[in-house]
Amino acid sequence: MPIVKHHRATEPLWHEWDRKAQKCGLRHTAYAVNGDQYTGEWLDNLKHGKGTQVWKRTGAIYSGDWKFGKRDGYGSYSIPDPVTKEYKKVYTGWWKNDRKCGYGVTFYPHGERYEGEWSSGLRSGWGRMYYQDGSIYEGQWLEGQPGGQGMLRLPNENRYEGSWKDGKKHGPGKFFYLDKGQLFEGIWAADIPKCGILIDFGRDEAPAPTQYPIPKV
Repeated sequence: MPIVKHHRATEPLWHEWDRKAQKCGLRHTAYAVNGDQYTGEWLDNLKHGKGTQVWKRTGAIYSGDWKFGKRDGYGSYSIPDPVTKEYKKVYTGWWKNDRKCGYGVTFYPHGERYEGEWSSGLRSGWGRMYYQDGSIYEGQWLEGQPGGQGMLRLPNENRYEGSWKDGKKHGPGKFFYLDKGQLFEGIWAADIPKCGILIDFGRDEAPAPTQYPIPKV
């Protein structure tokens, strides 16, 4: 019985080129058309795993975890100082779907800093904010602003403890005037106290107490 040989179909050459062009696993630096560059791991032609991205237009650098082409996991984001050109860290923490999500620390200009939770790129959950003037807010955040229960401590140690809405004192709260030795407890609306009571509180230890104590009702 004669043996019939079947010739294998010749695979188009572009198939081989396409396979070689696919990025998968650890690769050297890859450059985009706009000059951005990425060094790290790939999966199915997408940034996936550990890697570092440098944006040419801004000079910003992200180094950390990637998932299917987006920042996802733990990583840090830095930008160059416009004067010294030295890199300054902007954010270190967790990401999801290319946005800050989970716990992280953000460094703002003029020494301000936020430590706490994020959601969809906004401060959301519990967090502590250090402001330029020395004030510190610690408590709940909602969509980037204080919202819920929180405490604001001023540079002179006076403080507000209570409810917040849209970044303002709103609802029941207490304001401790420790410099005068007084306490106001009442209801606030958009940062303005609407009704409440004012009593002496720690008047003997206050650095600048009022001339006369508040008479008891």
